[in-house]
Amino acid sequence: MKNIREIAQKIEKVLKSNGISKYDFNVIEKEKRELNAENGEFSLLRTLFDNNVVITAYKDGKHGVVSGNDLSDSGIEALALSAIASAESAIADPAHDIAPKQNCEVFKRGCEADFGLFFDRVKELISDIKAEYPKVQIMNIIGDYVSVHSLYRNSNETDFEDSYGLYGVFLEISGHDGDKTSNLDYCSFQTLDLSCRLIDQATVRYHLDNAQKQLDQVQLSGKFEGDVIFTPECFADFLGSAMRNFISDSPLLEGTSIWMDSIGKQVADPSLTVTLKSSDSRIICGQTHTADGYRTEDLPVIENGILRNFLISLYTSNKTGKPVSKNSSRDIVVEPGSSSFDEMVKGIKKGIVIGGFSGGAPSSNGDFSGVAKNSYLVEDGKISGAVSEIMVNGNIASMLMNIKAISKELVIDGAMVMPYVCVSGIVISGK
Repeated sequence: MKNIREIAQKIEKVLKSNGISKYDFNVIEKEKRELNAENGEFSLLRTLFDNNVVITAYKDGKHGVVSGNDLSDSGIEALALSAIASAESAIADPAHDIAPKQNCEVFKRGCEADFGLFFDRVKELISDIKAEYPKVQIMNIIGDYVSVHSLYRNSNETDFEDSYGLYGVFLEISGHDGDKTSNLDYCSFQTLDLSCRLIDQATVRYHLDNAQKQLDQVQLSGKFEGDVIFTPECFADFLGSAMRNFISDSPLLEGTSIWMDSIGKQVADPSLTVTLKSSDSRIICGQTHTADGYRTEDLPVIENGILRNFLISLYTSNKTGKPVSKNSSRDIVVEPGSSSFDEMVKGIKKGIVIGGFSGGAPSSNGDFSGVAKNSYLVEDGKISGAVSEIMVNGNIASMLMNIKAISKELVIDGAMVMPYVCVSGIVISGK
């Protein structure tokens, strides 16, 4: 790829010479070195390149957005002219805008690649699983090192240059013992640390234990309303659904959000505090700037149960008059609680620990219904065993208000910091 700043200069030259004085663009250079192992044997080693440019041109209250990966001089010119043509044919909407001038910054984060050591660590992970978890079959392991170099610039003289590199691991496993098999289970994490074994990072051991324990499932019968402990990864999915359904662009523009008028009001139990915290050292290579051109700031979302901010773009902000969000990441940090996981279990008369959820997207009001996967029955304060797939029904908004406990223990996987969360009032159905 050509020098990223040379590309930026050429984009600006084409735009300005064709009468465009308002614009923004992002030039992205990405390289991924990836290795795959299937059924415990290495099967693929490759390097992928993904270079991309996104240009937005503004003209007479209209805007046009195009993207492409032809970064030759002729390709850049064609892309910029296409953005102009797209703007000229668009419908005027002054709500489309760019951020005011921000301080120009250069960000360098993450780590340099040591792919030889990374290969050895993945090989070690395979050996560790075979030795310590003989009933676990490794369906697939994907390990990669990703490096990204990008440049965001707008006509208000904002200039953000960002470079980072990190390792990622994805693991797909299942339990096998004779004729018995367990459901597929997955885990993934990002890391900069190759000084310790991969099996000891993030939630790898939890999922390996789970794959073996799920071999001996019992069938739950009947229907009852009980308590549910969500694993951190599962709770993160539900929390993400709440953000999408209640405080993001579409529900606020369309007027479907049940939290439309809830800023400063209680939307969750006082024990819950959620922050988009891109600066947190536990978040690996967190967001540095938004797509609108704002320098990313840590953003409190829910603070002691009180809704503090919506998560909206500049366009939605201009449409609704609500403050723009200077963080568009999913760099989520949930503060720990005062209970241990074991104490949470002891406090349950009857309920389940749920490791995953499979179902349709929750409705606009937060209602959900689906299958609980990789789950365990809790009776009289004890985990009595793994249960085969059962149905769970509830409402996300009500669930957040009915939090009974949040764990001291935190899962840190490089992309989030999340505890276990126990809630009441979930309908659990077996056969």
